Amino acid sequence: MNFGGIAPAFTIYKKAAFVVIPVPYDLTSTYQSGSRRGPGAILDASGNMELYDEELRKETYRSGIHTLPPLEADARGPAEMVDSVRRTISRVAADGKIPVMLGGEHSISFGAVQAMKEIYPEITVLQLDAHADLRDAYQGTPYSHASVARRITGICPLIQAGIRSLSVEEAEFMEEGRVRSHAADFILDGGAWWETICGDLHGDLYLTVDLDVLDPAVMPSTGTPEPGGLAWRDLLRLVREAAKRCRIRGFDVVELAPIPGVVAPDFLAAKLVYRIMGYLTEKN
Repeated sequence: MNFGGIAPAFTIYKKAAFVVIPVPYDLTSTYQSGSRRGPGAILDASGNMELYDEELRKETYRSGIHTLPPLEADARGPAEMVDSVRRTISRVAADGKIPVMLGGEHSISFGAVQAMKEIYPEITVLQLDAHADLRDAYQGTPYSHASVARRITGICPLIQAGIRSLSVEEAEFMEEGRVRSHAADFILDGGAWWETICGDLHGDLYLTVDLDVLDPAVMPSTGTPEPGGLAWRDLLRLVREAAKRCRIRGFDVVELAPIPGVVAPDFLAAKLVYRIMGYLTEKN
């Protein structure tokens, strides 16, 4: 199964601009599990997309999209799984490809960021998420999905957008000024909000998209839904603005927990991945 169900001529690793890495893993999920089924659902839905992008007026797949086999879960624990992701992403990025990771839970994003930091030392991370994910540890591990942003702040600058759920610990950490965070209400209030969020972005960027950043009316298939949130067009506006200002070196879309018989969220996730690819090839 390859992303987009595209012809073999456009899936050759050596020629591909993008390499899709499915990571079906949700060991630290704490409300509803099921995001381990997310990568498969995204790949399945992607085979039903029109490959002509109506916004960008082009066929993005012609830049080449190679899909790796799903990364096997490491049962030893989340630290080992994060390192497995790091090693895989490192190999892909070192080959000059744009890694596109499909989750799975959000904890895996730290491994991807570690890998990108090795190759792009000045990289910044843009996190689109309903949750701050800034706990130092959760349920006994610092590599929980609830701690991924805290780990990222330890190695590179982090900007958050769409946040609408956090603990006292996380609020206090934000007040220390070690992360620039924008609440969902800031976006929904209107105005040129994308200018504020992206104003300081430049150079190399890694983008991580937790699908619960979207309003659950649009994206109900997540393990930790939060009321409010962005609309589809809000999300695209923000990502496109970031792509204009930066070199997005890699990205992930995580936390899809498919609902049996409800395919619209799966399709949204697949189309989001393809649209982001399109924004990147548009700039290049």
